[in-house]
Amino acid sequence: MFDLHTHSLLSDGELLPSELARRYEEKGYKAIAITDHVDLSNIKSVSVAIVEFCHHWPANRIKVIPGLELTHLPLEQFHDCVALARKNGVRWIVAHGETPVEPVFPGTVRAAIEAGVDLVAHPGFISAQEAELAAQKGVSFELTSRKGHCLSNGHVAQLALKFGVRMCVNSDSHSPGDILRRDELMSVGLGAGLTQVQLVDIQNSMEGFVQKIISSGAF
Repeated sequence: MFDLHTHSLLSDGELLPSELARRYEEKGYKAIAITDHVDLSNIKSVSVAIVEFCHHWPANRIKVIPGLELTHLPLEQFHDCVALARKNGVRWIVAHGETPVEPVFPGTVRAAIEAGVDLVAHPGFISAQEAELAAQKGVSFELTSRKGHCLSNGHVAQLALKFGVRMCVNSDSHSPGDILRRDELMSVGLGAGLTQVQLVDIQNSMEGFVQKIISSGAF
């Protein structure tokens, strides 16, 4: 069990990275990515802080992947921010997608995919062309439990299945109460119209993918 979209007090979360990791560990998770919100104003400081934390986190505990969430970026800044994040050692780059409940720049999903992010969070009412491009680029789509952002989960799941886009179920957690049990994670997928069999397949696929990230090198 893993969650690849979480926030600490390095952006708008409530917990230190260490407490965030421990609370997920206590719930039975094997791995999380800490993906605090960034734009060009704070990407350097936050990426350095997260990578440093992950480097010193004990190897025998829950695995913590250094990530970022590129949030409300002007479209032309995605390539530079992705390159800077990779240079600073960030291993999991999330783009804040075109959720129906926030004024995200139109075209964000396509710009993020083209720039080479790893995951588009709460992608919104994506087009077939965007889903096809994500499949070609190996970019994942998120099904989220977060209020408001989850309104397009069913649409995202339908297009992801049609075009073979990798999916993951995340909490987008900001506080301790956002951390889900396994059955709650499964409910998010079921609510998006997926079957139990499909959810198990998605979970197994993502687990193998996460293991490759973890085994590719120490953080």
